[in-house]
Amino acid sequence: MKFLIDMPLSPVLSHWLTERGHDAVHASVIGLHAASDVEIIDRARQEARTVVTADLDYPRLLATAGSDSPSLILFRGGDWTEVAVRTRLAEVLSALTEDEIQGSIITIDRDRVRRRRLPIS
Repeated sequence: MKFLIDMPLSPVLSHWLTERGHDAVHASVIGLHAASDVEIIDRARQEARTVVTADLDYPRLLATAGSDSPSLILFRGGDWTEVAVRTRLAEVLSALTEDEIQGSIITIDRDRVRRRRLPIS
């Protein structure tokens, strides 16, 4: 899978995903360290990447635009450690297929995972 890791999460996450066979980049590495959420969405859409973030604005932006892409993996609940992010993301990636993630918003809380198909009406 292809991922774009947003600024609220560590660049270490992109390295971890790459080590597991994914194509992952962190926003800071591709010149998007000061980019708006809309710019991140546009870049992810252009490159068919799933945005991985802890920024709660993304679902609203996708819903307002009526967009069916990019896919989104959202960590909710604040103050996630790197280890906790990797652990929960590994669980999600082993439980869901790439097709299930594509065209979806995957919301990861500490005690549950929710999946919502795009576009959100």
